[in-house]
Amino acid sequence: MTLDEVLFGAEESMEKAVNHLKAELRGVRTGRASTSLVEFVKVDYYGSPTDLRQLALISVPEPTQLLIKPFDAGSLQAILKAIRGAGLGLNPVAEGKQIRLVLPPLSGDRRQQLMTSVKHMGEQAKIAIRNARRDANRHIEQVAKDKAQHVSEDETEQAKEDVQELVRKYEKQADDLVEAKTKEIQEV
Repeated sequence: MTLDEVLFGAEESMEKAVNHLKAELRGVRTGRASTSLVEFVKVDYYGSPTDLRQLALISVPEPTQLLIKPFDAGSLQAILKAIRGAGLGLNPVAEGKQIRLVLPPLSGDRRQQLMTSVKHMGEQAKIAIRNARRDANRHIEQVAKDKAQHVSEDETEQAKEDVQELVRKYEKQADDLVEAKTKEIQEV
């Protein structure tokens, strides 16, 4: 393994951590309705857990409502059960062959809980980024010890600085995502 491969692997791991954070934040409820709030709710569909987005058309008819139209009318009860059990704090209402979710306005306490949750998600992403740094630095040390590689101390130190620069870049991205989501939650 060369120093370039180590840096590439570290950057890839850090990017995955930030992408995972983005995906998690999409599912956090804010004051407005968003299809991403329920897209990944697991529905027990004929014995196998299936994402809701694969079983129904999800739309936003009004800023505070979601409308779910199952492709298979027989899955309506399973979808209702899955949404109730998902811990979203929403009460789905069956209207014929569709389900309507009305998002109540967020209370001050609920906003604080969501902001705390978002900050925790951001910290988890940063931990993953720092773990990638630790692994990269270990690999750099191994490459430096390998006599066949002919890597100088300056190259080793430069590689470690490059890894630290990547950490700063991806931690800033994580902080920016958390800050944007926090502002979105605070909007009334």
